Amino acid sequence: MTPAAVSGMVITPGASADRDHRTLVAVEDGLAPFAVERLTLATTSIPRAVTKVVDATNALAERLGVATADLVIGGRSFGGRACSVAAAEGLEVAGLVLLSYPLHPPGKPDRLRTDHFGDITVPTLFVCGDRDPFGSPDEFDEQLPQINGPVTMSWVSGAHAPPDDAAVVAAIRDWLPA
Repeated sequence: MTPAAVSGMVITPGASADRDHRTLVAVEDGLAPFAVERLTLATTSIPRAVTKVVDATNALAERLGVATADLVIGGRSFGGRACSVAAAEGLEVAGLVLLSYPLHPPGKPDRLRTDHFGDITVPTLFVCGDRDPFGSPDEFDEQLPQINGPVTMSWVSGAHAPPDDAAVVAAIRDWLPA
């Protein structure tokens, strides 16, 4: 299930990247003329990243003249995690787009990053590489039922940074309402 209506998107990079990460640029280019705001987080602190996501979402909503509930937020890896926490903590958005979501650190499946999943109530799209060491298809199958909103899972070929940005963009485009 997809969000009912969407006016724009805030998208964030992984922990070691910035707003110019190739996948974020591909998403903006591939969804044009849809409003996409690429954000640099410049932190590895989830609380600080959540604050930046909330501020950027409010700013985009103001710029577009809509409510934050008319926007989707998301990102790659750490950035997607920060967005999912922001939504779980009450940021009103239409949905989440989580690319290469880091369920756990590589090789440490006991250190799950899913405590907040039960507080997510919006439509959520996951686009992940089918060989990602941060979470296997079986691990996602186990964890995603915790989310209390509709979930769409899209697998693309690759590991944590799937090389086929066109496939990632297509998954997002197919999920977003027309």
